Amino acid sequence: MKGALKGGKQVLMGNHAVAVGAALSRAQVVAAYPITPQTQVVDLLAEMHAEGTFTGRFMRVESEHSAMAALIGASTAGARTFTASSSQGLAYMHEMLHWAAGARLPIVMANVNRALGAPWILWTDQTDSLSQRDTGWMQVYCASNQEVLDSVIMSYKVSERLMVPTMVVLDGFILSHTYEPIDVPEAEAVDRFLPPLKPRDPLMTSRPRTYGSLPTPKDFFRLRRRLAADMDSALGVIEEVGAEFGKVFGRSYGLFEAYRCEDAEAVLVTSGSAAQTALEAVDELRKQGRKAGNLRMRVFRPFPAEALRRFVKPEVPLIVVDRNFSQGQQGIFCEELQAALFPLKRRPPVYGAVAGLGGGDITVELLKETWLDAVAGKVKPGEPAWVEDSR
Repeated sequence: MKGALKGGKQVLMGNHAVAVGAALSRAQVVAAYPITPQTQVVDLLAEMHAEGTFTGRFMRVESEHSAMAALIGASTAGARTFTASSSQGLAYMHEMLHWAAGARLPIVMANVNRALGAPWILWTDQTDSLSQRDTGWMQVYCASNQEVLDSVIMSYKVSERLMVPTMVVLDGFILSHTYEPIDVPEAEAVDRFLPPLKPRDPLMTSRPRTYGSLPTPKDFFRLRRRLAADMDSALGVIEEVGAEFGKVFGRSYGLFEAYRCEDAEAVLVTSGSAAQTALEAVDELRKQGRKAGNLRMRVFRPFPAEALRRFVKPEVPLIVVDRNFSQGQQGIFCEELQAALFPLKRRPPVYGAVAGLGGGDITVELLKETWLDAVAGKVKPGEPAWVEDSR
C-alpha cells in the first residue's frame, strides 16, 4: 500500500490507521502474529517494511505470547516497540502483559476487540480488552479511525513519560475493516511532537545487571505502589498530551467526551464506536423534545474517577451501555462508574444495559429505547438490562 505514510487526507480502514500510526511513531521493533480481526495491522506494516517505508525491525513470531515476550526484550534494550492482537490472542498474551507493566516498559499495542469463546466467535465486544484491566496497562477506547491513528502516536508520548504500557482499543470490523476519510499527519510534524525514545536504563552488555529478579515482599509492595502512583498521574499526562496534540494537529483529546449534556435530563454513557451512534440517538431524542445527552468514555485505565465526580449532577441519571459483561456481576463500565461515584454524598442513579455482545448491532433505535426505558423506570439500578436490536 504505497503512499500510506504520505501526509494529508486519506481513506483508511481502522487496521491501516493503526499501522500508519505505529510507523509514523517510528516504532523500532514490531512483533507480528496475525489474528482476525487485526490481521491487516501487521500485514500493512510487513508491506511497508518490504518496500522500505517502515525501517524498523519486523519480527515474525510463533504466538501472541512470544510477540509480547519479544517486545519485552526489545523494550528492555531501549527500543520503541509495537504489536497488535485480538480476542484469544490477547488472552494468550495475558502473562506477558503483567511482565511488561511490572517491568515499567513503555510498550504500545493495539487491541482490535473481538469476543472471547466459547462458542467460537469472530465479531466484536470489549470483553477481551477489559479482561486485561488489572494487568497494569493504560487503556484507551477509540470511536473513529482518526482517533485510532492519533491515539497510537499520543500513547507513545504518554507511555514513555510515565514508563507504563498502553493498549489502544478499537472495535473489530466496525472500525477495523471500515474505511473512513482521515487526516494523516506529516511525518516531520509527528517527529517534532514525538521525539526519539531516550531509554532510562537500557540493557547494555558493557554494564551487566539483572532485570525482573526476585525482590523481597517489601520491595515488591513498594514497586506496585510506585506503579499505582504513576497510573494515577497518567490522567493529567493524558489530558496534557491530548491538549498538546490539539495545538499541533488541530484535534484535541481528553479522558471523556460530553455531547449535549449541559441541560440533559438523562445521559447515555457509551464507549468505542457505539458512542458515535449515540450522538445520532441523542439528536433524534432532542427532536422529540427529550433532553438526552451522551458521555463517551475514552480512557478506562486509569479510570478517571475524580473527573467524573466533578462532571456528574446528582439529579441527572446515567444510562451505561456496555458492550461487555463480567459474569456474576454486570457490565464493566457500569460497575466501574458506580464504584467511582460511590464516595459522593449525593450521586446520580446509574442504570446499566448490556448490548452488542458478539458483534450484535447497537443501533440508533436501540439506544433511544434504552434511554427511554431507563427514564421511564423500566430499568433498575444494579440490575443490568439485556437489550438487543429488534430487527
